[in-house]
Amino acid sequence: MRFGQIRFENNIAAALFEGDQARPIPGYTTASLIRKADAEGVSLIDLAREMAIHHSQPSTPAIPIFPVEVWGCGCTHPDEPRSHAGEPGEALYEQAYAGSRPQFFFKGTARICVGPGQPAGIRPDSSLTGPAPCLAVVLGRNGTVLGYTLGNDISAWDIARANPLYLTQAKFYKGACALGPVIVTPDELPDLSCLQITCSIERDGVQRFSETIPLARLSRSVNTLIEHLLRANPLPAGSVLLTGTGLRIQEEAALAPGDTVVIRVPEIGELSNPVALAE
Repeated sequence: MRFGQIRFENNIAAALFEGDQARPIPGYTTASLIRKADAEGVSLIDLAREMAIHHSQPSTPAIPIFPVEVWGCGCTHPDEPRSHAGEPGEALYEQAYAGSRPQFFFKGTARICVGPGQPAGIRPDSSLTGPAPCLAVVLGRNGTVLGYTLGNDISAWDIARANPLYLTQAKFYKGACALGPVIVTPDELPDLSCLQITCSIERDGVQRFSETIPLARLSRSVNTLIEHLLRANPLPAGSVLLTGTGLRIQEEAALAPGDTVVIRVPEIGELSNPVALAE
């Protein structure tokens, strides 16, 4: 099943997607539908199919969920420590990658998130902000995996690399997290290792950067990441986990206002965002 949100009757509503058509679930967002399924002890898939209106209509996906919390992972790809070579925190990244405990950071809440077509943000005090394409996991109660979407953990890397203690400022600001286009349930993606994420940056209609990252290179499984994240940290249903990126952020991937970032996984869809200064 593919679900998410659309604009319906001047509101954002949960919806089921069938190609470029959608069946709205009036009166509910994705997060509130998740809470309803949880409270009633029923399957989210069954509830969504039961509550969706029967008539489908052409629809453009909005942000698929207003997440209660968003958490990010670092050092989940083999090349990531090398992308920090020569930085003040280089040894810390190497230790985190080699250690048994994953690296997590609190990315933010729905307040900093944008959906397809909405502006992704650049901090005005950053000269090296870059995209971080990743698989995003939508979680229910007790860490149940409800589905997968695409995420962009946009980060001000010059700020983060100046001092590891600045990581929060580099990660948590307006427009720093893009999600979309839809959420695909686990039954449709039984083998995540087969997925490949392509990230491209376009400027003035010309592609200036493109890289493809196979998810088979994730050094820690999604289940392992979730298990560690939930230790003494019971997440609210409707939270999102960004599983980390294998993209090595260099000068050629630095974003500028007016750029467009496009992230694609054929089995999930395309997440495209224009880039603008965060105010």
